[in-house]
Amino acid sequence: MTFSNWSAIAVALVAGALFAQNPGIQRTILQRKDISMPGREAVIARVEIAPGAFAGRHTHPGEEISYILDGEGEILVEGQPALKVKAGDSFIIPSGTKHDAHNTGKAPLHLVGIYLVDKSQPMATPAP
Repeated sequence: MTFSNWSAIAVALVAGALFAQNPGIQRTILQRKDISMPGREAVIARVEIAPGAFAGRHTHPGEEISYILDGEGEILVEGQPALKVKAGDSFIIPSGTKHDAHNTGKAPLHLVGIYLVDKSQPMATPAP
């Protein structure tokens, strides 16, 4: 393995660790599987954001397609007005777009996220 490969792995691990440290969000991967596009995979996750918490500003190396199960919040996409969401709503985040989610309610915000991502990259990377 070359130095550049090791560097890429180190960056991915650090970014993943930073993203995972946010105590206000919990992601449970339900399934991940290769899709028909070479180098891509679908990841299905159950996501819970605590009342008042933010997911943390981040990007994905592919699209995020999410459905709100219960709770209420705002999806904060860079350059766009806040999108207010509640149970039964859905949203799509384009690949590489900086975004965040904020639980504006008094109960946990639960959603199902489907990520169609480049499997050689971390599923989420913190964004400034």
